[in-house]
Amino acid sequence: MASKLAVTLKRSMIARPEKHRKVLRGMGLTRVNKTVTLEDTPSIRGMIAKVSHMLTVVETE
Repeated sequence: MASKLAVTLKRSMIARPEKHRKVLRGMGLTRVNKTVTLEDTPSIRGMIAKVSHMLTVVETE
């Protein structure tokens, strides 16, 4: 069974490059302190790596 990741947006998208905004919207993060649960896949890990300075990530079951 694949593990999941709880991803929370901790910093605002204001004054960020459009590439960062697109990545965050692609993960379903639209506002500060919103948490989404995503599958732990290589593509999601890559998205998290691009904007890791704006997120907190916790592994869940």
